[in-house]
Amino acid sequence: MDSDRVRIAAQGQLTMTDAAWEQARSRAAVIGALAARRKTRLADADRAAAELGVSRRQVYVLLGKYRHGSGLVTDLAVRRSTGGKGGHRLPEPVEEIIRDLIRRRFLTRQKRSLASLHREIASVCAARGFKAPTRNTVTRRILMLSPVDVGRRREGAEAVRPSQSAGGDVPVIGSVLEQVQIDHTVIDVIVVDERERLPIGRPYLTVAIDVYSRSIVGMVVTLEPPSAVSVGLCLAHANGDKRPWLERLGVEADWPMSGKPKMLYLDNAAEFKSEALRRGCEQHGIGLAYRPPGRPHYGGIVERVIGTAMRKIHELPGTTFSNPTERGQYDSEKMAALTLAELEKWLVLAVAAYHGSVHGTLGQTPTGQWTAGVTATGTPSVSTNPTAFLVDFLPVIRRTLTRTGFVIDHVHYFANALKPWIGRRDSLGPFIIRRDPRDISRVWVLEPDGHHYVEVPYRSISNPAVSVWEHRQALGRLRERGARQVDEAALFRMIEQMRHVTDTAAKMTKRVRRETERRKHAGNAGPAMRASAVPAPPVAPAGTDPTGAPMPRFEQIEEW
Repeated sequence: MDSDRVRIAAQGQLTMTDAAWEQARSRAAVIGALAARRKTRLADADRAAAELGVSRRQVYVLLGKYRHGSGLVTDLAVRRSTGGKGGHRLPEPVEEIIRDLIRRRFLTRQKRSLASLHREIASVCAARGFKAPTRNTVTRRILMLSPVDVGRRREGAEAVRPSQSAGGDVPVIGSVLEQVQIDHTVIDVIVVDERERLPIGRPYLTVAIDVYSRSIVGMVVTLEPPSAVSVGLCLAHANGDKRPWLERLGVEADWPMSGKPKMLYLDNAAEFKSEALRRGCEQHGIGLAYRPPGRPHYGGIVERVIGTAMRKIHELPGTTFSNPTERGQYDSEKMAALTLAELEKWLVLAVAAYHGSVHGTLGQTPTGQWTAGVTATGTPSVSTNPTAFLVDFLPVIRRTLTRTGFVIDHVHYFANALKPWIGRRDSLGPFIIRRDPRDISRVWVLEPDGHHYVEVPYRSISNPAVSVWEHRQALGRLRERGARQVDEAALFRMIEQMRHVTDTAAKMTKRVRRETERRKHAGNAGPAMRASAVPAPPVAPAGTDPTGAPMPRFEQIEEW
């Protein structure tokens, strides 16, 4: 496909001011609830109008946009001019006044009214020479706070106890994808490279599990440490149809679970709090919640799944077990036999076996529970454009457009689609760019109107596709050699030299072998981003490992 013409729908959330984004998000919360009903009664429309501060007619207009759009927050954004840079953004001193007075005046047992709070904010702003915020703006700031925290400070702990889980138990989940938990782990097995079959180390696993059905809805295996990209890839895997991916793996198995989560439940790791993840989830109507500190039972379902999966992993050759004591005299590196691709196939077969096994807590199989949930609530919502969905969760880069396109880390990118913007680039400011670290041969550039992404490839199409890790390694090698200025040609020459050494070495070190496998796996990962042209390997029958041997059953995945 001509990359100059590749345009995918974009959120534009990164180009919206905070105030505009908050307004769109509050609208989506109200209008989304109306859209979920088959009919919208006048009384419901009037309540929504009062809550949003608009007319009944405007409620129906917004409802039409939401239903005929993509169901995204930005479908309900105000499309008129924002007044230029900072047009709707409150000055930071005003934001500070609002935060301070909400904390000192509103969140107290005195329970002052919103009108009283707004009057005091307006008075302080006037005394300091600032334009006062509207009452709706102050209301939105309060709605962004935790309702439980607001209730506790204004009413007391007893008043909010019904809103919290009883006895420290996690609240009951009543439907599929109502809550999905995601977590990472390093897998307790050493894998080997595909060429020499020599050990390259332990890979990482990112898993998403639907709490209602205990089904595994998403999985990513990588040689990269956990990151925001791992989370985005896992979400994209959970959201999409898995049949094309299973065919590419050469595995004959059913994995029908897919759809957009309504709520993600995560721990407090840094990769779960990135800007890309937060805005991407808000855009797609996915709530974010984090485990309360000191409460390990919150989020424990995915950890139990991972823990039991690791015990099954301990039956594979090359396992490291859980600790040195358990490993004993077992030589994990000497016994390592599975490549990363073979391990991924084994995991898929293990997931299929688990989905068909009776779950001790549910009293039926996860597949049966999932099917019952879908029958009760309908087929889960999925993204119609897997590429756009994944792009929404990729890391963000901001760059200024030049006459020759964009320059990112010494690499030039250009497409004919950029030409209309080059003449007025001085008035456009920095562009929002998304980049997949696994393959930096193209990037996605957000159009100035903020509605679509344009795929932009290397300016020099002869340059090979590389990962960001390979790029950084070459850049570091050049600087070690004293290169004061690094240009693109020198960078890719170094990458080619490094690849040549890697590909021709008779006995490679573990680190070099790992880099080689990481490059191969990154190039084949992300089926939503690029279709693979490599013929599928022979299909392994269900219930066997990639070699055709019987696979241990994944019978009891969760132990209480």
